Amino acid sequence: MRFTAFLLCGNWHEAEDVMQSAFLKLYLAGPKLGDRSGLEPYLRQIVVRTFLAERRKVRWRREKLTDAPPEGLSSAAGAEDRLVVWQALTAVPARQRAVLVLRYWHDLSVEDTAAALKCSTGTVKSQSSKGLETLRRRLGPEFDHLRLEV
Repeated sequence: MRFTAFLLCGNWHEAEDVMQSAFLKLYLAGPKLGDRSGLEPYLRQIVVRTFLAERRKVRWRREKLTDAPPEGLSSAAGAEDRLVVWQALTAVPARQRAVLVLRYWHDLSVEDTAAALKCSTGTVKSQSSKGLETLRRRLGPEFDHLRLEV
């Protein structure tokens, strides 16, 4: 979940703040949770909603790209591509970024993503399309080899 928060926020400090808020919300909801089997999807939903709520509260705050790579990257082939894609992801608006992270990082279906975000499947599809277009524009033609498809 911490990495999901990082993908959404773009930096580790904000991701940790989102995670702390999400765990607090999960703790407070704990007594009401009867079925503990769906805890991971529920926590993921809390993380995404907390991220989106923070973005709505502080509209004037914008993320800044840095030259420093995120912590914990492996030296495996393609690490540079992942770093560039992660940095480009910060240029995508918050709602579209949430859809992209759920759909393509967590491999959720359109229906599951819509349920997690409490929106229609059409909204998920349009936000995916717009988010991928923003990523394509940000990455440029040298990243056409990455399969960025709806």
